[in-house]
Amino acid sequence: MIEAKSIQKFFSVINEKGLAEGLTALVNVSLVIPDGKIVSLIGPSGCGKSTFLEILAGLQAPTDGTIHIDGKLVLEPLPATRKEQIAYRRKYRFISPLANGVFRDHPKHDIAMIFQDYAVFPWMTAQDNVVFALQLRNAGRRGAEKLKKADLLEKATEYLKKVNLADFANKYPSQLSGGMRQRLALARALSVEPKIILMDEPFAAVDALTREKLQDDLLRLWNERNKIGKPLTVVLVTHEVQEAVYLSDEVVVFSPSPGAIRNRIPVASRRPRARTDPGLVEIQERIMAMLAYDINQESEYSI
Repeated sequence: MIEAKSIQKFFSVINEKGLAEGLTALVNVSLVIPDGKIVSLIGPSGCGKSTFLEILAGLQAPTDGTIHIDGKLVLEPLPATRKEQIAYRRKYRFISPLANGVFRDHPKHDIAMIFQDYAVFPWMTAQDNVVFALQLRNAGRRGAEKLKKADLLEKATEYLKKVNLADFANKYPSQLSGGMRQRLALARALSVEPKIILMDEPFAAVDALTREKLQDDLLRLWNERNKIGKPLTVVLVTHEVQEAVYLSDEVVVFSPSPGAIRNRIPVASRRPRARTDPGLVEIQERIMAMLAYDINQESEYSI
């Protein structure tokens, strides 16, 4: 379970006059996401959705508040005062920089992340991209848990098959279409069998039909994991209201900057779903009304 409590994020920025000023990205964001659910984060551009996702991943520390995954702290808030800085340094006073690097503020959670720009290695084949991810995970294993090279190749092939890329295993990313590259990113993330996948606009760079196919691929793979008793939690940042509603168990709507949770909308429709389902369309219209009001301070819909 993911538990975010009172997350705040403040950035110091230099303005055009060369003076320091502050930018508040997130204000008092609290959210609980149960295991095995798909939750979408949606809101106007610049409202802090991606910043919140990176805080969940441990890629950024919150200015205040905490993220716990399965009861374990992800990263501590950064010290804001001199007193807090002294206490922070005292707490993490180790005998060597190496010890600091190993123990202090290190993400300790079973998370994979998929970005909008695929983030696959262009100099590696599709198969090598997946094997590389497996090797990183394998490096942390010991003894009998450690997989052999043949096992890594077999597992990479298995996950390429799951996303219909087995016939392209020896192709480089430049030889794949945008949709194929995103399926490769999905295969690489799933191959390490994480408990949580965080996705930042993963389907934004492909055409509408490919996007729908990728959505269905994600749901199929998510459902496979849940069926075998290894629930997969997915947190997705998107600007597409239809995508958020079609995929999710819950849609979290963020307010304009500084970002705060404006509304949480459950999507109770049974799966498999039809994109034209009247219940889903009604939810989409409600969310569109909220976004239109927040952007224009007026709406043609009733909220």
